[in-house]
Amino acid sequence: MPIDLYYMPGSAPCHAVQLTTKLLGVNVNLKFLNLSKGEQLAPEFIKVNPQHTIPTLVDDDFVLWESCAIIIYLAERYGKENSLYPKDVKRRALVNQRLYFNMSTLYDRFGEYYYPIVFENATPDPAKHTKMEEAFKFLETFLEGHEFAVGNNLTVADISLVATVTMYDVAKFDMTPYKNISKWYGRMKEILPGFEQICGKDMLTELFKQYAKKP
Repeated sequence: MPIDLYYMPGSAPCHAVQLTTKLLGVNVNLKFLNLSKGEQLAPEFIKVNPQHTIPTLVDDDFVLWESCAIIIYLAERYGKENSLYPKDVKRRALVNQRLYFNMSTLYDRFGEYYYPIVFENATPDPAKHTKMEEAFKFLETFLEGHEFAVGNNLTVADISLVATVTMYDVAKFDMTPYKNISKWYGRMKEILPGFEQICGKDMLTELFKQYAKKP
């Protein structure tokens, strides 16, 4: 029985969930919600998710939202082995730390800088740009000496992080100073099934076309 995934193209959290389902070979029924038109506030969706956020996963009678929680659930329920979300307590703790870092720092700082520019035509804030650079330096350090965010095995942390890094890439953030990130990003694009289909040209790309020529 297919799993329902309420999503919107151009959403990094939705991309993370889609990449995970593709990697695991999970059959997903995509249900597009256009947030700009307020479709997430429709009564039938609020019955599914009273917080009316995306992505939202419906697996039979089980409903879950928040992308990090979803990709962990998918890895534990449908993963054929446990390397995506390791059982070892210390490695799992590091995976969790990277997930929280992505959510609270890398993704958050992207929104703090870019969203006012794109949606409100605000003037770029150099201080906020510096905070993004700081976040990239943190990620650069996490990747020092190994291939993935936690050691040399792909985990859900990498999937969550690469969905966010793709947003920076589309927004023309200069990643060239970050050699570890650049190598890892290229590796992720090669090994994740459906990466270009899911994270390539979609609403995210269209959204940032207006910003692409700005410094």
